[in-house]
Amino acid sequence: MADSRTDDLRHHLVNLLTARQAHATFDDVVEGLSPELRGERPEGTPYSVWEQVEHMRIAQRDILDYCRDPEYTQPAWPDEYWPDAAAPADDEAWDRTVGGFREDLAAFCNLVRDASTDLHAAVPNGDGHTYLREAMLVADHNAYHIGQIVVIRRQLGAWPDPG
Repeated sequence: MADSRTDDLRHHLVNLLTARQAHATFDDVVEGLSPELRGERPEGTPYSVWEQVEHMRIAQRDILDYCRDPEYTQPAWPDEYWPDAAAPADDEAWDRTVGGFREDLAAFCNLVRDASTDLHAAVPNGDGHTYLREAMLVADHNAYHIGQIVVIRRQLGAWPDPG
């Protein structure tokens, strides 16, 4: 018999990872951005939207690998967590990154939804972190960078006026 509290927790975690609740979603911040602005760094801003999106993809994939791969090794920080260029090479590179982020997010949500995943158990071959902790880390990290992308887009004049 399923534990309704655990089912509720899984549901809330998936919503935290995907739903528009208190902030914009990943899809909100990548949709409608013109290709020529993807690599622009507004004055005083150290990153472009591209750098933020690619970093999010890399970091989220790293956490997913940490949770799924018994042979996991952590990439070198910070070099392997950020792209080398401020802009994607082309539209295909942008599309691969956006698509990869979405695919990995869906895989992470499936991991959370899977009744065989004990959310309170430590990740095997990890350092004591639980699946619950990793899901909250992904949600927190993504929300942080989504907020940064909103600010960058506002600075570029490419964010819808709320009012």
